[in-house]
Amino acid sequence: MKTLTTLEPTEHITLVLHDAYRFAVDFGTPGAAALLTDVKPPLGTGAGPDSEQLLVAAVANCLSSSLLFSLRKFRNEAVPMRTTADATLSRNAQGRLRVAGIEVAIRLGVAASTLRQLDRALAQFEDFCVVTQSVRAAIPVEVRVFDHSGALLTT
Repeated sequence: MKTLTTLEPTEHITLVLHDAYRFAVDFGTPGAAALLTDVKPPLGTGAGPDSEQLLVAAVANCLSSSLLFSLRKFRNEAVPMRTTADATLSRNAQGRLRVAGIEVAIRLGVAASTLRQLDRALAQFEDFCVVTQSVRAAIPVEVRVFDHSGALLTT
């Protein structure tokens, strides 16, 4: 049986350089289209998401999926949501840009009062998020969840 310390790869992604700084990213998922990435000007043309955007998207996607999983675990099936995420970049001591923080806001499309065991779902969903919990080792991630009226559900 494998343990969490196993260092064998479990995900495989291939990048192929097209031109300049544009790469086609193949996630190895049959039927899934490749994703074209690019860096912002002046190096690239900005024709696709850059590395920082992919990182922030991965955190936001993982948190959204984890919250959806937690809500469904308590028989909340039809819960529309919209997630936004913002990254703050800053320079380190050597003057290199780094992601200094990520803020994620998840807005549920229903009233909190209509959801079963919402407190339990909110208390555990971040623990299910592989990406966020991994990223948090180096980057602060703030997560807020709101209901349809804008009421803050997390602290």
